[in-house]
Amino acid sequence: MQSCSSCNRSQPEINRFCTHCGRRLDGSGGKASVSRPDADVPEQMNITVLYGMVAALILAVLCPPWETPPDQQPEFLGLSFILSPPTAEAVVSRMLLTIELVTIAIAGFYGAFLLRKK
Repeated sequence: MQSCSSCNRSQPEINRFCTHCGRRLDGSGGKASVSRPDADVPEQMNITVLYGMVAALILAVLCPPWETPPDQQPEFLGLSFILSPPTAEAVVSRMLLTIELVTIAIAGFYGAFLLRKK
C-alpha cells in the first residue's frame, strides 16, 4: 500500500492516482485531469432555443392532429384548434401527437445543446 502525499489516504500499489483527491501518487503533485484555460466557465444551453421549443410544444398541443373516428376509414383531417375539430366526430390522433411532441422536444434540446454559449 502506498499513501497519497496530499490527503494521506492509503491506496493500492496499482493506482497511479489517488481515488479521493485525484493527485498523482508518485509525489509530483499534478492533478489527474488536464486543466484548460476556459475550464472554469461552464457551458450553458441556449435559453432562446429552449423558449422556442416550449412555445412550439404549446402550439402543438393547442393545434393537434385530427383523424376520423375509429369506426370510419382512417384519414388525416389536419391540424385544428383543440376546441374546434374539423368535423363533429373527429378525434385527436394520439399517436401523431406523441410523435410530434417527442420530435419537437428532441429537436429543441439538440438545438439548444448545439448552439450553446461558452
